[in-house]
Parts: sequence; structure tokens; C-alpha cells
Amino acid sequence: MLKIEALTKIYRQVAAVDNVTFDVPAGQMVGIIGRSGAGKSTLLRMINRLTDPTSGRIVCDDVFSKSVEVSALRGRRLREWRGRCAMVFQQFNLVPRLQVLTNVLIGRIGYRPTLPILLGLFSEEDRALTIRALERLDMASHALHRADALSGGQQQRVAIARALVQQPRILLADEPIASLDLRNATIVMDALRRINKEDGITVISNLHLLQTARDYCDRIIGMRKGEIAFDGRPSELTDSLAREIYAVGDGSEDEVVMAFSATSAVASH
Repeated sequence: MLKIEALTKIYRQVAAVDNVTFDVPAGQMVGIIGRSGAGKSTLLRMINRLTDPTSGRIVCDDVFSKSVEVSALRGRRLREWRGRCAMVFQQFNLVPRLQVLTNVLIGRIGYRPTLPILLGLFSEEDRALTIRALERLDMASHALHRADALSGGQQQRVAIARALVQQPRILLADEPIASLDLRNATIVMDALRRINKEDGITVISNLHLLQTARDYCDRIIGMRKGEIAFDGRPSELTDSLAREIYAVGDGSEDEVVMAFSATSAVASH
């Protein structure tokens, strides 16, 4: 169980995330929706501890075999948390000049001494784990290709494979399909859903398209101006509630039309 308690992040006297509270049971797939600037990315970065909260707590009781206050972790324990709470980014965050295999092996850095990894010395166990992860994402045939030779969708699958070799219990995905075409977006979302169901890994994903969240997620959390405006099952999110989350009628219609587009990446899933 991941517990978010009154979590707040303030930047220059503006609350990017404002007193947010919710629990996520182990193994759930959660989609977080909302306009740009609603606080979605800041929330995920705080859960991963890439950003420290201004106030509030993050508590998890199924990663370290006991309840741990994540928001208070430091040093080695914080590095362990980032290993077991892996993150996938919109812009992939791969090293372009390195091979796919090496990019995925970097996901093992939290489990091995730093010097051998800097020298490119990985164990056979790590290499086998990496190949299995690439096979699951249908990317094993690209293992020796440079990352910058891949398409965007392929790079995102490599990033997911890198997250998998961390052997996480929680996988955070920050707009994982925002820069992908419809076909690749569907492939990536299918992969995240499969990992969630087959491995029992909790997946929390920021998603711009409303239909994507409805198609794939067990639960949807809607954010507006840093606060939670909706939290429930996809079937409970009516178009009327969704329009409140996306603030239709405020004069910024382009983003709203995109979010409600019937040709979302997974409309035919």
C-alpha cells in the first residue's frame, strides 16, 4: 500500500500540489489525468523523491517489508527506494550513444558497486535479466543498436525495460505516450498494462488523453490546479466531471479538445 498524506509542493508561493491525500493498493493501475500544470508530474516526482515535498508524507508498506516513511529517506535507503519505485519519463532519458543493452543494464546500478558499472562490467545474471526484459518488450533484436538509432516508441520500450530490471514494486510513468504516434502509444500502454497484470507491479501513470485512462486503468485520479478533483473507477468518470477537471470554457480549448479526442492512442483497445 502506497499512502500519500496531505502532500504539498510550493514553488515561489504557488502550490503545484496542494494537500493531496490518497492510497494506492499494491497491484493497482492508476491513471492521473488533468490539464498541463495541474500538478501531475510534480506529484510523481515527489513519490519517486526526485523532488522533495514542502509538507505532507509518503508512506509505503510493501516495498521494504515494513511500513516506511518515504518522504524521510536519505542516503542508501533513498537510493533503494528509487530502485524499487522505478520511473519512466516522457523523453525516455536514455544515453543516445550507448547500446540498448547498456542503457537497460544501467537500471541495475542500484544493486551493484558503482566502479564496475562505470567500466561497463556487468554480471552474467544482470545480462540475462536485461535480455529477458528486452524480450518482454519485443526489443531483444535491437540490443546491440545505439539508442539514438531507434524510433521514439522503441526508445520508450527500452526505457520500460530499464525500469523492469530494477525489479520494482511500483512503476511510475510520467506522460509515457505524449510524444508517440497512435501505434506506438498503444504498444507502450499495452506493455504497461501487461506488466501490471502479469507481475503485480503497481503502475501509476500520468496521462493526457482521457480515453487512454478509461481504456487501461483500474482507477482514475483527476487533478486540477494541484488538487484532486476526482478519484474513482473509470465508469464513474462522466463526461461532465471530466469537463470540470479539464476546465472547459476557460478560453483554452485546444488542450481540452485534444484530451477528449475520440482518436486517442487507445480508443480501439
